Amino acid sequence: MATTSDISKNIFLRHNNELVQVMDYDHITPGKGNAIYSVRCRNVETGKQSEVRFRSGEKIDIIRVDEYEMQYLFMEGDFLVCMNQETYDQTHIPKILFADSLQFLQEGMVLKIRFDENDKPLSGLLPQYVELEVTYTEEGVKGKSLKTAELTGNVKIQVPIFVVIGDKLKINTETGEYVERVK
Repeated sequence: MATTSDISKNIFLRHNNELVQVMDYDHITPGKGNAIYSVRCRNVETGKQSEVRFRSGEKIDIIRVDEYEMQYLFMEGDFLVCMNQETYDQTHIPKILFADSLQFLQEGMVLKIRFDENDKPLSGLLPQYVELEVTYTEEGVKGKSLKTAELTGNVKIQVPIFVVIGDKLKINTETGEYVERVK
């Protein structure tokens, strides 16, 4: 069994009979008393985020996870149908695993899906960057540095005022922010 010193970002833990993914953590050493780990985590089943505190040296249950590259084929209800790139098996992946980044999903995109020891999907990651075309944007207002633009797939983000309709933009799927114009 692992201890709190083994905690790192994106690992999976079983805590209070729930499977959680570590989003971020801090090692806090107060002036008096024992050190603690403050862990921000997301419940894999519900998507709910919470903060858990562990005493330094406390035993934790880390779950082994396998990661596969899968190609997104189509959406079916609350699931994405994806194909394993090695075995060509099709699997239904719950949409909730992608949270807000789901708006950047495009047909044929290769995703990274993590599964537990029982082949249950735990998390999904889109490529870090996508390229989308600007379908609509207003004229820039003098004195402002950003304006709203609508991209392919009805995605709305804030972009610099020099962006015009027809520009292709590189977008960070984790933050939903503009990165750069693509030629």
